[in-house]
Amino acid sequence: MQKIAVNVGENKYPILIKNGLLDQLGKEIKHIYKGKKIVIITDQNVDGYYGKKVHNQLATEGFITKRLPLPPGESTKRFDNIQNIYNALLQFKLTRSDLIIALGGGVIGDIAGFVAATFLRGIDFIQIPTSLLAQVDSSVGGKVGVNLPQGKNLVGAFYQPKAVFIDPFVLATLTDKFFKDGMAEVIKYGCIKDKVFFNLLKSFTSRQEVMMHIEAIVYQCCMIKKTIVEKDEKDQSERLLLNFGHTLGHGIEKYYNYTEITHGEAVAIGMYHTTLKSEQVGITMKGTAERIKEVLVQYGLPCELTVKDHHKLIDAIGLDKKNTGDVLKEILLTDIGESIVYECNVSFYSSNEI
Repeated sequence: MQKIAVNVGENKYPILIKNGLLDQLGKEIKHIYKGKKIVIITDQNVDGYYGKKVHNQLATEGFITKRLPLPPGESTKRFDNIQNIYNALLQFKLTRSDLIIALGGGVIGDIAGFVAATFLRGIDFIQIPTSLLAQVDSSVGGKVGVNLPQGKNLVGAFYQPKAVFIDPFVLATLTDKFFKDGMAEVIKYGCIKDKVFFNLLKSFTSRQEVMMHIEAIVYQCCMIKKTIVEKDEKDQSERLLLNFGHTLGHGIEKYYNYTEITHGEAVAIGMYHTTLKSEQVGITMKGTAERIKEVLVQYGLPCELTVKDHHKLIDAIGLDKKNTGDVLKEILLTDIGESIVYECNVSFYSSNEI
């Protein structure tokens, strides 16, 4: 088992990474939680695969559990769903000494974490990510939130989990589309912090080969993220680097109303086109965008996007939560493995080349 200790201010918690970890879940939770009641917030797809297994693991250790399966997809991160979850927790008589488990991908981790942060002014929660994107990125670091009609994650909090339990075996049930979706975030880590890791990813030739090294891949991504988050919990400086490709990516997601393109696909397009732009203004070493494009294509991720309404996309970028007044804090590469925070404004993306 791989173990990573995250130390963020007064919050200290473990990340455990092991193939087959779900088979030990009850015992692992018993080590860190001494209460009885647990609510499992999940989605209907994940519940079908792992809901009963997690329930049985917890029941074996004497926990009293309730499962709350939500519809899958980004549209679930709405305030009307939050109210329904609060009602279910009240009916279950959950108290501040009890526990919430987020069992699912990034959407479930975000919404369950937001509920945990706000219900009774804060209740402990554990992340059990079941998508590659969530395992390498969104489950670590304490960002939780919900969407508004105007944009993604515009309401949220920094609320650290009590633990993150990662079982890479569960990735076997992911479709190729969502496995590729997660690989965009994996590639991001190589781009911003680790050229050797980037080249390692470029050396793999299939999903099967990636899965042969999956524990090490997840571990490296989590190590990079934990190191950054420990220095900057609340997105004031270095943590912003984790948003490489996300400014344009979030704008693309909003443009398509979160329906036609996945988060990872949007980030892939964002990483490539942002790097093309930064090459043009002389910040990034020439040829870097092409190297990124090669690895994205290798993993079946898109690079190109033609939008019909460029102004609509620019408007969506203008609502990015990294904006400070009129200043957009964009993440650019100087080279593979080397990233910076670059202050600009939305005119950086004003060209119709996107």
